[in-house]
Amino acid sequence: MGGGGGGDSGEHEIELRDVVKEGHERADPSQFELLKVLGQGSFGKVFLVRKVVGLDSGTLYAMKVLKKATLKVRDRMRAKMERNILVDVRHPFIVRLHYAFQTEGKLYLILDFLRGGDLFTRLSNEVMFTEEDVKFYLAELALALDHIHSLGIIYRDLKPENILLDADGHISLTDFGLSKLPLDDKKAYSFCGTVEYMAPEVVNRKGHSFAADWWSFGVLMYEMLTGSLPFQGANRKETMTQIMKAKLGMPQFLSQEAQSLLRVLFKRNPANRLGAGKEGVNEIKTHPFFATIDWEKLLKKEIHPPFKPAVSRAEDAFYFDSEFTSKSPKDSPGIPPSANAHELFRGFSFIAPCLLDQENIQELPVSRTEPVTKLTYVKGNAVTDEYELREEIGRGSYSVCRLCLHRSTKMEYAVKVIDKSKRDCQEEVDILLRYGHHSNIVTLRDVYEDDRHVYLVMELMRGGELLDRILSHKLFSEKEASAIMHTVVGTVCYLHQHGVVHRDLKPSNLLYATEEGGADALRLCDFGFAKQLRAENGLLMTPCYTANFVAPEVLKRQGYDAACDIWSLGVLLYTLLAGRTPFANGPAESPTQILRRIGHSQLDLESGNWGNVSFEAKELVRKMLHIDPHRRPTAAQVLQHSWLVHRHNLSTHRLQLQEASVIKGAISATYRAVSQSPRAPNLGPVVMSELARRRRKSRPKSSTEV
Repeated sequence: MGGGGGGDSGEHEIELRDVVKEGHERADPSQFELLKVLGQGSFGKVFLVRKVVGLDSGTLYAMKVLKKATLKVRDRMRAKMERNILVDVRHPFIVRLHYAFQTEGKLYLILDFLRGGDLFTRLSNEVMFTEEDVKFYLAELALALDHIHSLGIIYRDLKPENILLDADGHISLTDFGLSKLPLDDKKAYSFCGTVEYMAPEVVNRKGHSFAADWWSFGVLMYEMLTGSLPFQGANRKETMTQIMKAKLGMPQFLSQEAQSLLRVLFKRNPANRLGAGKEGVNEIKTHPFFATIDWEKLLKKEIHPPFKPAVSRAEDAFYFDSEFTSKSPKDSPGIPPSANAHELFRGFSFIAPCLLDQENIQELPVSRTEPVTKLTYVKGNAVTDEYELREEIGRGSYSVCRLCLHRSTKMEYAVKVIDKSKRDCQEEVDILLRYGHHSNIVTLRDVYEDDRHVYLVMELMRGGELLDRILSHKLFSEKEASAIMHTVVGTVCYLHQHGVVHRDLKPSNLLYATEEGGADALRLCDFGFAKQLRAENGLLMTPCYTANFVAPEVLKRQGYDAACDIWSLGVLLYTLLAGRTPFANGPAESPTQILRRIGHSQLDLESGNWGNVSFEAKELVRKMLHIDPHRRPTAAQVLQHSWLVHRHNLSTHRLQLQEASVIKGAISATYRAVSQSPRAPNLGPVVMSELARRRRKSRPKSSTEV
């Protein structure tokens, strides 16, 4: 394929084939509901859309719409190239093309909708991260680039904006408009991409091959580790001169392995650059910097990302520029470009093979939340515009919970109305958005705000409290108790692993979403006291950052709070097995009596039901309720305890339970006593790490092609 300018002759150089299975109709614009504008340029728009017909009805996609009449010859080539490349690409870290089709005036690409926003913007705004964290993202990116190269494609436009995060925090490489299949001599010559990320051979137009992508990979690595770009002049020309000639200043705070990798990526002679040799990506994978990466697990997404984006209901787009998302989503008809337009874009239509196979369809729930930003993620209108507020269903010291009805769908939800003068609920909202996708954490649907209150619209817990459900049966087995504990402890373990402590794990905050109950319906609710581990500057800290850089007293407090969560779970486990509470005999017990029993570890594990309970259960209860928080097991250790590991073999003997009112009253008395006891003192500020001080949020804007 010839250079960057070219004439019309280039239009037919890429053979595009139709991929439409017999018996399946092609997609067309009428099959997609426009929800939001995600982006806009001279070429057209990108919309958030929902499929409204077919096997994948209800699924959300990003729809890239290109107007044929405004596409230059080069842009036409790009559109066809992007479609052609994405048809062939199937990789966990690359955006997926699901449909491609055209009308008389437009071309349409239907792609994955990635809710997490772009990686670097998100991390620089929200999270502190370390070399270990950077290593994870670079490793996923290396696998994506290698796959593209294996198809004979040079990516050529590696920059922060093109690396998006999915809802779990894995990367997804997108935007293949500048990618190129090299000529027979394995070089391409056009000058394109974002100048700060360009390799020297792209800048000097001597021809470039796959090695150009590994230079850009090095630029990204440098930027992630230091917060600044390796080559950035006062203007475009000066930046290009630096790329060609300037000596790179290597920051000495980087590890020797990181410095070594950067040096071999920033080789101006592409033949000497790491990744350009016969071994290809294996040269990079075997570099000491990546020594701790298990590449097979990484490819299977078995390694947890360092950071999980806060995303709510599926159609949210608050990580996209509000300049675009505030616009009404309208797809104009498009002026017919010429009589032979269809011929120019012949073969553009495409249906992803998996969509033709009904057995492979996993219909996404049309669900979750839609706020924008003020308190962060707040919707701009009034709650009563969309919901009818009904009777009160619960009350706390700073909030009231009411039933509400969604006006258009007639679906019932719960709305937590929080008094802003009594409570700052930003942390609660952030945690629910970030982790509410866990199957056993309550789902936050919408957030509203007025002068006095914040309104959190959440799924309605139709099945009521866990204890009410159990106690209504009068009889309960050890095996049933273990199933519930496995679900609850697993959920708490998930939170603790992400640096979140709940701090209010009383049984009344464990509820069922459905009347049928069951493990899938159990929800951990009320995150009003929950905390995420943060640095002094307010940024979240990844587990790796936490382990390496956090002041000991902060970790000590976090560990104390996590141990309190375990203690609360111990109270629940004791109650499920004994049919009564561990430290209070009833609602009338005084705080002094209860605290004395707690302080002296006066646990009765012999009388009543305990004669029919296994030794392993008693051992676990004793550990979880240990007076010394340092000697309690972690949530992960509880999950590994033999009682839970072998839960399927436990006794089904029916255990006697006290009256519900007695048990619930005793539990309330216990938590009232604990909350009134002296707490640990407030801790001083965290010393902000050098890594955080170095981070700058500037981002080059100069995307260019000449």
